[in-house]
Amino acid sequence: MKGLKYKIRNNPELYAGALISAIMLLIIISGTIFSPYDPNAMSASDKFAAPSMAHPLGCDNFGRDLFARLSIGGATTLLVATLTILMSLTLGIIIGAFTGYYGGVVDEILMRFNDAVLAFPSILLALVFISQFGSGTWKVIISLGIVFVPSFARIVRGEFLRCRNLDYVRSARLMGAGDIRIMFVHILPNTLPVVLSSAVIGFNNAVLAEASMSFLGIGVQPPASSLGRMLSDAQAFLFSEPSYAIYTGSMIALLILGFSLLGDGLKKNA
Repeated sequence: MKGLKYKIRNNPELYAGALISAIMLLIIISGTIFSPYDPNAMSASDKFAAPSMAHPLGCDNFGRDLFARLSIGGATTLLVATLTILMSLTLGIIIGAFTGYYGGVVDEILMRFNDAVLAFPSILLALVFISQFGSGTWKVIISLGIVFVPSFARIVRGEFLRCRNLDYVRSARLMGAGDIRIMFVHILPNTLPVVLSSAVIGFNNAVLAEASMSFLGIGVQPPASSLGRMLSDAQAFLFSEPSYAIYTGSMIALLILGFSLLGDGLKKNA
């Protein structure tokens, strides 16, 4: 316990990542819940209105409140990333647990397939799936979820290979515990520090992937808002109204920075 406290105390990445992530989440939640403006409500008279008490960050090219738009866009991006990681992590744990615990021919076949998938950039594979399934929020989640499964499966497999012959596992076998109980009650909890840090890093990658796909116009579709889509819209006004792109780009950068530092900090403590 003292060793863990020392690791946490001497882990600036963990503190910085947690602080930045918490601030961004607070901004997104407060803007989504408490903003008096409908993020999709247009007002011709407020087109590119300057920041004011009524509109803290001003308005966009359709007169929509930028703070409300950034908040709902951030919420959409985080929702897509969260569901993507939950899907890919669940499948990755199941595949990694069985292949790492049992090994054999199935393990060899699945891991070679894993290696083949990991050889391609995740965004490129996601684009292939989107081209087949079509664009839209749920299709983006499914596409990214499938793409991220191999990386989690390989990490979980490695942890199960390390743990399956340790003393506590042998003791569980001697006491009559079944394979499923050993895998998910005894081994899996001991892999959680590594899996958790990998999930945070994967979440960071999912945020970037969703923003990239929406920026290209094949992710979240209007009228739904996402940060990538907003950044794509802002590039048309990069020189006339640069604040639109600056606010959106800064929010994406801070989200990625926060979760990246948080993942690095958790990885140090794993």
